[in-house]
Amino acid sequence: MTQSPKQPLAVVTGGAGFVGSRLCKRLIEKGYRVICLDNYFTGSRANHVPGVEYREGHTRDIEKLIPETPDIVYHLGEYSRVEQSFEDPIQVVWDANIAGTFAVLEFCRKRGCKILYAGSSTKFADGGEGRSQSPYAWSKAANTELVKNYGAWFNLPYVITYFYNVYGDGEIAGGQYATVVAIFKEKFKHGQPLTVTSPGTQLRNFTHIEDTINGLVLAGEKGQGDNHGIGSDRAYSILDLANLFGSEVIMLPERRGTRMQSPVDTENLRALGWAPKHDLSKHIKEFVEKHKDIKPVEKRILVFSTTFYPIGGPAEMALMDVIQAMPDVHFDIITSRFTKDAEKNLSPLPNVTIHRIGKGKTSDKYRIPFEGATLARELMEKHHYLFLWSLFASYGAVAAARARAGKHEHLPILITLADQKLPGAFSWRRIPLGFALRRADQVSTTSQHQEQDVSRVAPKQDGKFSNRQGDAFANQVRFLYNAMFKKY
Repeated sequence: MTQSPKQPLAVVTGGAGFVGSRLCKRLIEKGYRVICLDNYFTGSRANHVPGVEYREGHTRDIEKLIPETPDIVYHLGEYSRVEQSFEDPIQVVWDANIAGTFAVLEFCRKRGCKILYAGSSTKFADGGEGRSQSPYAWSKAANTELVKNYGAWFNLPYVITYFYNVYGDGEIAGGQYATVVAIFKEKFKHGQPLTVTSPGTQLRNFTHIEDTINGLVLAGEKGQGDNHGIGSDRAYSILDLANLFGSEVIMLPERRGTRMQSPVDTENLRALGWAPKHDLSKHIKEFVEKHKDIKPVEKRILVFSTTFYPIGGPAEMALMDVIQAMPDVHFDIITSRFTKDAEKNLSPLPNVTIHRIGKGKTSDKYRIPFEGATLARELMEKHHYLFLWSLFASYGAVAAARARAGKHEHLPILITLADQKLPGAFSWRRIPLGFALRRADQVSTTSQHQEQDVSRVAPKQDGKFSNRQGDAFANQVRFLYNAMFKKY
């Protein structure tokens, strides 16, 4: 009697993520029993694959969560964003990429099973300098050395692969962990301009998800050792990628950790029979054709300012400069009447509509959080705004936060502080300002002291990019306004 072959068991860490879920699906199709370990930091239950066994938890607890002995562990479950690793607490990167990977290696060592480690191509960037350009890059480079040492020290079977900007259906499209291709797709679908971080010439080898999964499975089954790059041969600059969509492009200032290039070495994987089959430009062309009837959004911004033309200081003057520099954008400005003859002063520029509140007294500013919020809701019913902007963390910021509540939650709120000093610990004003700051998507400060003030007044405000509809313009305005304000 012929004995049936044992069903191979694969463990996939990060198996509820974009790449991991596709890998789980392919392994199931190939007859594997698959166990996924994921803490859902960026993974999603919506990515669950029928037939896969899911264990929720951190990779540092793998010994507890998976008592089985697998044939192979596909270790994809790590923190995986370059620029964002500067913003998130370093402990998050350390726990996922150092503590977690050490636990996975110990798990494999004790069971004698093969590990496929998903390394990062950032370590090859800029002549090798990329390995130390961000907390993320350093942790990934350190882990590849540790995996190789486990192979040398303990005879652990291993293979190390390197991803190159994976794209395709199912990629993360929202939040600070979204991929650049997915971000551009979302903005295109909403008729928005695409934002490119300067200089725009940084090169990336975008690789389709199907090519990536083909490479992973092949490397897992046949690969040994380091340097199994899974990347497309053709490199595109980020500006080239944006231009494939044919949309308006807005340039943003350079961010820390941005690598200029990262060479691709696919020789070892090609020797096993792998080759990329998908082309980025064709993929984008098909996407654009599918969504070609999308209409550009109305370029309109709702601004809240305690005072405005003809009354104002440096902050209001900088706002005027921004308005003049963006003639294709219309600015609706909710402000106090402040003086009885305010109505004599018409809008100073054709792309401005001023909406004044009050009876022409200095106390009009106290009416903005209430009457201003009501007026803002009326305006939002008439117009499609890109975002809400409060010139200070003041009465207008409270109005913006109150106006957005409910069906307008999709609109981002930007608060610019200029040279503003926030109220002290015993001031009653801390309560309403804390309310507004905690609900802002971006708080633009001009100094470290201001950042500390914001964290004290609104501890839960993290100031991160929200990547929601309208953020392209919010970023553009924020940088432009800060530059204009410095003149005064």
